[in-house]
Amino acid sequence: MLFIKSVAMGFSIAAPVGPIGMLCIQRTLSRGFRSGFATGIGAACADMVYGLLGALGIAAIATTLPVLTIALKIGGGVFLVWLAWTIGREAATTPSALPETPHTTIARDFLTTFGLTLSNPMTILSFIGVFAALGPLSAGQGAPEGAGWLTVWPMIAGIFVGSAAWWLGLSSATAALRRKMPASFMHGIAHLSAIVIAVFGGIQVVAGVSYFI
Repeated sequence: MLFIKSVAMGFSIAAPVGPIGMLCIQRTLSRGFRSGFATGIGAACADMVYGLLGALGIAAIATTLPVLTIALKIGGGVFLVWLAWTIGREAATTPSALPETPHTTIARDFLTTFGLTLSNPMTILSFIGVFAALGPLSAGQGAPEGAGWLTVWPMIAGIFVGSAAWWLGLSSATAALRRKMPASFMHGIAHLSAIVIAVFGGIQVVAGVSYFI
């Protein structure tokens, strides 16, 4: 039951379409299913990392340090703006034929999304809420040593499975539509994605900088 609840939590955290969702859609449209799914799995792995940190209580400690939270917010926002610029540039130069995605690009898609998700303070807050609600370590209190981890690991695995399931569904659905769309429409989607991601990044940077004003 705990694993199933964690799957639902992971799915719910991943499902809202924000900058990562737009990035997954854009990469799937421009480079295919593997690129989009690699983008989503990068986010799912970051969710799993924060799930572990939340279980250890480290994420809660990190949010008590305003400077760290602000640095993450500004750094993540700048990274989003850079990604938006990259997407816009690629959309302007992408040929009409659907390109093959090399393994190096797939690895880059995974790593950039993994780093971007880790730098998002909202991800930290989401998992603090998850572990406050489910209380993973409280079940192990008063139990034999190590019993708490028997509760933690199913939760972490469930969060990853739930998050990955969302990204698999999103990238699969987008890939199914990919070959039915004209190149001009796909370029328009890419430009729209770049604008939306840039807006998310700009808002995040302004929110971080406003702390010092």
